[in-house]
Amino acid sequence: MKQKIAFAMIMGVITTGIISFSLVSINIGFVANFLVIWLKSWIMAYTIVIPVILLVGPRVQKMVEALFKDAVTQEFEE
Repeated sequence: MKQKIAFAMIMGVITTGIISFSLVSINIGFVANFLVIWLKSWIMAYTIVIPVILLVGPRVQKMVEALFKDAVTQEFEE
């Protein structure tokens, strides 16, 4: 469980940082208070995405495992 939480936190920092930076820079440009606006957006996105990763992540992982399990099974049946 600790690994899942650590993974979610690290992935959350990376992805929300990149996406929030990109969207803020595209939408408002590099204005005088860009850093403050970006950090507020980043913090908000980060607090939203961590629970989402923890709740949705296991379901997505099961879906991916099922898809690849079927693909491997089909390879051996042919």
